[in-house]
This record gives sequence, C-alpha cells and structure tokens, in this order.
Amino acid sequence: MRDTRDTRDTRDADTGHGDIREIAVVAFGQSDHTRDSDEVSEVELVMPVLHDTLGQVGLKAGGIDFTCSGSSDYLAGRAFSFTMTLDGVGAWPPISESHVEMDGAWALYEAWVKLLTGEAETALVYAYGKSSPGDVRDVLTRQLDPYYVAPLWPDPVSLAALQAQALIDAGDTDERALAGVAARSRTAAAGNPHAQLRSSAAPDRLLAEEYTVRPLRRHDCPPVGDGAAAVVLAAGDTARRLCARPAWIRGMDHRIEAHSLGVRDLTASPSTRLAAERAGLFERPVDTAELHAPFTSQEVVLRKALRLGDEVSVNPSGGALAANPMMAAGLIRIGEAAARIQRGESDRALAHATSGPCLQQNLVAVLEGDTDA
Repeated sequence: MRDTRDTRDTRDADTGHGDIREIAVVAFGQSDHTRDSDEVSEVELVMPVLHDTLGQVGLKAGGIDFTCSGSSDYLAGRAFSFTMTLDGVGAWPPISESHVEMDGAWALYEAWVKLLTGEAETALVYAYGKSSPGDVRDVLTRQLDPYYVAPLWPDPVSLAALQAQALIDAGDTDERALAGVAARSRTAAAGNPHAQLRSSAAPDRLLAEEYTVRPLRRHDCPPVGDGAAAVVLAAGDTARRLCARPAWIRGMDHRIEAHSLGVRDLTASPSTRLAAERAGLFERPVDTAELHAPFTSQEVVLRKALRLGDEVSVNPSGGALAANPMMAAGLIRIGEAAARIQRGESDRALAHATSGPCLQQNLVAVLEGDTDA
C-alpha cells in the first residue's frame, strides 16, 4: 500500500479547502509544429516527444504508473486511431492506460485525479493532432448541434467572427486592438523554437490584410498545423526527486457552456470564470497566463473572465496564434506555464485550455513553484 501522507493544505477543486496530495508537472516536451507532416505517421510524430519528455526525468515508459492520451478520431479519419500511438508507447507488458477524445489538457486532468487518489505516483500524458491531411474547418463543424446548426456547415472561423463582432458591438474591443494581440503573440513566439509562426509585424501592417471572415483577418486566426506534446506528472517526494523545481498544480477545474450558441452571451465566458474560481485562481495574483485563445477576440473574452491586468505576462510562448496543433494546444498551455516555473521565470501561473466553438468548454489550472526554491 502506497504512503499518501505527503500532503499540503491547498485548494481542492471539488470540495473546497482541505488536505489533498501534492501533484506537480515535472517534465514537458513538444514537437516542432509545422503546416504539414506528411512524411511521418502519428506514431512517428509522437515518439520523439515521448522519449524527450521521459528522458528529462530519467524514466522509461515501463516505469510510469499511469498513461493517458488525448486525440481525435475525426482528425485521423479512422476509429480507435489512438491505439497505434499506444503501441508505440509500449502496451506490453500490460500498462494502466486511458484515453480522452479531446484535447490533452483533459487527459492531464484525468491523470491528475488518478494521482490524487493515491493509485499512482507518476503519470505520462500526451496528445497529438494532424490537421493537414483534411480540411479542419469542415471537420470541426461536426461538433455542432446535429439538428439545427451542423447541417448549415458553419466553420469555426465564421463562428469566431460572430463572437468578434459581438465584442466590437459591445465596445469591448476593436480591430486595431485585435491586431495588437496578434502582433504581440507573434513577437513573443520569436523566442519559441517550436512555434509555427514566428514573424513579427506592426498592427498597421496587419490591418492592411484582407478579411478572412469579417471582422477577422488572417492574423486573427490560428495557423493550421500538426504537432504533439507530452507531460510527466509526479506526486510529492517523487516529484522533488525527479525535478529540481516542480510546478505544483494547486488547483484545476473545467466547466462547459450551453451547447446552443444562440442561448449564450458570446462576449462572456462564465464557465471560464467558474473554473478559475474553483481552481483557486483569485486567491492570489499570478504573473504568467498561458491562454488557449485560437482567435485574437477570444483572448479579450478570457482576459475579462480571468480578471487579468496588464501586469500579467500573457502567452509568452506565442500561444495558439503561433501554433495550434489540434488536440495538443491546450496541453501545451499547461506545459508552457509549468516550464516557466521550472526555469524560475514565474512563481505562480495559470494555464487555460478550451474545446468546442467560441470557448464552449474551458479548463483552468493554477501552478506554483516552491517559494524556497
């Protein structure tokens, strides 16, 4: 029976304050995100990332207590596509494994809960997506209401344009401010060797571009690309043994909006606000925020919901506007926030992941480094 006495008084996302087990991100790796990866399969895309991430903490797949992955059969175009990458991980001898049919951030949530129960000391979480083989804008219409909305084939860019126009009409932003978000993100991505877009441009130059779907221009939208990411979680003293400065997950929660876009206020994100409250975000300030905002207008919504001021460094990695591999971009936000803590560049950070159109489902995680590190 494992000793689970290593606990600290922190916030439990479901039961409020109480003694819960310490869980930390101890390693994070990702691929170079590219417009297409025709030369490699999903397995070949994932395996180098897994080897790199496990190598950071001197572990092998056989030494991991629990493995959880995130991906989408819709992107792969075949059922149970995740089983091929699982073969690459090494499913024999039999391992404790699970899979979520969505972004890897939700796979990390499942692994976090597994470790909280004391059933595991370590967990490997990975996610991947290849959008290049098909038309991702068409694929994503399949997540909409199957009776009233999906038959109209509204793609995610068109829906995001409706959200952006609602924000402009409400006076929350304008096209120049959105161009400023894009310019800042691309400039920040210049220091990220994995980012797909790293060019910088002034807002005036961006505003000269043609509209993709008014009021959104190309710079307001995420790049289509392929990529993978992986994270290793560990509990208590195991985390301290594996990592010099673990990024402790102090709270995490996820919530969802109504499925019908017509009954939502697209200028607000109450699910993000509630998830943040349950994760303990508002107890103390954060210095870093990695937001999964695929469209510039969605950063405006998230900043408001999360009460982020100008003093917070938002998306220092470049965010999803610089690289948005489907099913992995949310996990990357958690990994990037954790990596800044591990490097000593942040003391308390939040990471956000989203799934569905117009910020339909949202996950918020709060991470901290040891104050005496």
